[in-house]
Amino acid sequence: MTETDLPEARIRQRLMDRIASEGVIPVSAFMAEALFDPVAGFYATKDPIGAGSDFITAPEISQMFGEVIGLWLAQAWIDMGSPARVQLIELGPGKGTLMHDILRTARVVPGFVNAMEVTLVEASPALKMVQGETLAESPVQIRWADRIERAPAGPSLVVGNEFLDCLPIRQAVRTQGLWRERCVGLHPEDKSRLAFVPGPQLADADLELIAPALRSGPDGTLAELRPGDHQMVEALAARFTNHPGRALFIDYGPDTSEAGDTLQAIRAHEKVDPLDRPGTADLTARVDFEVLSQAARSAGLSVYGPTPQRDYLAALGIAQRTNMLAAKVPEKRETLLRQLDRLTAEDEMGTLFKAICLSSEGLPPPAGLGPSTA
Repeated sequence: MTETDLPEARIRQRLMDRIASEGVIPVSAFMAEALFDPVAGFYATKDPIGAGSDFITAPEISQMFGEVIGLWLAQAWIDMGSPARVQLIELGPGKGTLMHDILRTARVVPGFVNAMEVTLVEASPALKMVQGETLAESPVQIRWADRIERAPAGPSLVVGNEFLDCLPIRQAVRTQGLWRERCVGLHPEDKSRLAFVPGPQLADADLELIAPALRSGPDGTLAELRPGDHQMVEALAARFTNHPGRALFIDYGPDTSEAGDTLQAIRAHEKVDPLDRPGTADLTARVDFEVLSQAARSAGLSVYGPTPQRDYLAALGIAQRTNMLAAKVPEKRETLLRQLDRLTAEDEMGTLFKAICLSSEGLPPPAGLGPSTA
C-alpha cells in the first residue's frame, strides 16, 4: 500500500481538493472531517481511549470516578421525585467504562435501575462495538443514538465526560478592529501543506458567539467560538421543557472566558501539530464555562458550577470511597491513592477539569455543586 492509499492520506487530499475548489474552510469544518469522516476519521474508525491508545480519561483511571457519579445521578433521580421511568443518556461514552461503573453503583439505590432506560449517544462505529462488549452484562437494555435529540423523551439524566471539548470549534482573530474567521487553507509557500490562514469577516450573527468579555479586545486577539455548546444547550432546554431533567458535564477549561488558541491534537499521548496527518489524532479545545453558563441561563436552565473536579469529587466522598476500597484490598492501597491523586491533585486533573450541572428549574440544588457565579 502506497502512502496515498492510506485512509489518512485520502482525508488530507479531500481537504486540499475542497480548499483548492471552494477556498479556505473554517476550523470547525477541518475538525469535523478529521474526527468524523466515516472511512478514516479519528472517532469513526479507532478505539482511541486507554493507557495504550491516544489518551486516557477519568473513568479509565479509576472505577471510583464512575461510582461517585453513579450516586450523584441516583440522588438527582430522587430529587426529581423518583419518576417511574427516567432516561439515562450518556454523551460520548468512550469505551462504556463510565456507564458500566454507574450501573454497578446504581444497584444499591432501590428502584433506580428498574426505572432507567439507557441511551448512549455515539458517532463512532468502532466505539459502539467496544461499548457493547463493556456493557454486555448490563442490568438494563442499552440503546444507541447518533444525537441526543433522538433519545426517548421523558424525565432525563444526561452525563457527558470530556464530551464538550471534542465538539468542533471556530476561531476568529481581531484584525484592524474587525473580527475575521481563522481558517484552514493551503500553505502560502508550500501548496502541498495545510496551514492556518486569515478568512472572511464574521457575520453579525456570528459575533454573538464570541464571549462578551472578548468582543472589544485589541487587534491580534484570538477568540474561539463554540456553536456546538449552544446547540447542546438548546437541545437540553427543549428536552427539559415538558419533563424534569439534569445534565452533568465534566470537562477542561477556565471558569471565565479567555482569549487564545486552545486547539490541540493528541496522538499516542503526545501533543502534535493539529494540521498534521488529519484523522490520526484526537482534536480538542477547552470549554468556555462562562459562555456555556450564560447560554444555559438564557435558555431558561438553572446552572450549578463550574466547580473544580477536585472539589466536586471530594464533596461526593471519593476520598472515603478510596479508604473503603483500600481496607478491602490492602495490597492495592498505593494504586488507589495514585488514582485518587490523578483525579484530584492540582497538578493533575483536579483544577483543570470542572463539573457543571444544567438543570430544569424548580429542582433542589445538586450534590457537590453550588449556584453558578459566571
